[in-house]
Amino acid sequence: MLFEAHKQAIFHIIVKIVRNSEEAQDLVQETFIKAFGSLKSYNPSYRFTTWLYKIAANSSIDYIRKRKIQTFSLDQPMETRDGRMNIEVADVSHHPERDLSSKQQHLSISEAIESLPAKYKEVIVKRHQEDKSYEEIASLLNVPVGTVKARIFRARELLKKKLKSLR
Repeated sequence: MLFEAHKQAIFHIIVKIVRNSEEAQDLVQETFIKAFGSLKSYNPSYRFTTWLYKIAANSSIDYIRKRKIQTFSLDQPMETRDGRMNIEVADVSHHPERDLSSKQQHLSISEAIESLPAKYKEVIVKRHQEDKSYEEIASLLNVPVGTVKARIFRARELLKKKLKSLR
């Protein structure tokens, strides 16, 4: 009865941890075997499900630890059939062209915002740089929320036109 009542919940806990349905099915069985084997250690002053879920989580973590991926050091030479060889890994994190392009795009956006009429620049800055809500902006500028929304819409349209013309 305990197995039938809790197997679905246990399965969901385990599959979230191990991310494999077949392995999770096996671990559900293992969880209940461990639980039945240690029923004497269960303290009735705590909820049974909490105790059972902890066994499931621990079984899943143990499974992941046992399944460790075989690794090797990038700092040490590796033995091959042809002898020892050093491993070199390319640094793909640095992209000067992409970094320059991103910087130019950011500058273009900043310049486009700076060139907006004051009432549009003000709402765009408050909304997108200061992360203010429409209501907060309306309160700060002492205008209706509808006016704020309209100005932001118009400002975005102007920005689109300016940025398209820069391409």
